[in-house]
Amino acid sequence: MQPVLDLLYGTITSPWVYLVIFLVTAVDAVFPAVPGETVVVTAGVFATGGHPALALVIVVATLGALTGDHCSYGIGRRGGAQRLARLPADSRRRAGSEWARRAVGRHGGLILTTARYVPGGRTAVTLTMGAVHYPLRRFLLYDVVATGSWATYCALLGYYGGLAFERDPVKGLLAGLGLSLLVTLLVEAARWLRRRAHQRAAARR
Repeated sequence: MQPVLDLLYGTITSPWVYLVIFLVTAVDAVFPAVPGETVVVTAGVFATGGHPALALVIVVATLGALTGDHCSYGIGRRGGAQRLARLPADSRRRAGSEWARRAVGRHGGLILTTARYVPGGRTAVTLTMGAVHYPLRRFLLYDVVATGSWATYCALLGYYGGLAFERDPVKGLLAGLGLSLLVTLLVEAARWLRRRAHQRAAARR
């Protein structure tokens, strides 16, 4: 365990970590399988020692997520509607895209901000906003709020987890990641309950 921890510490305290954070958070916005939250939370844990700098972690994660979201928006604008239409009817991505399409029409910026905290959901929302030609200026405005709050949340989650376990950074990392996972699960549970409630209400009509 110690050699692995030393390797992780050496990587996370290197100046190159900022490039890694930027690239991972940017790619995560397009391909949800990439662990954007994990990288930012981990950087936040090690920021308790001063390296990397917490403020820079938040800024770089925000810029990376913002870049990735705009790439996803651009993909949606350049034919995303046709790609979404070809997804299998019973697939999770199709369900996510249909949910996003309805939500964008009603709530726009609010749903973009909320979806940033839902892995997979944020990609569906940004693709859909591009596909329906949501105004780019409004998209940028709301996305700055969404990515900034998300980056701050993830970094501070790791940072305070690291402070709580300052003598054992592995426990701090696990605590931060555990809390991040718990919040994600709670958001998913709330979405599931809301969807069930709508289905029941529709069945009674």
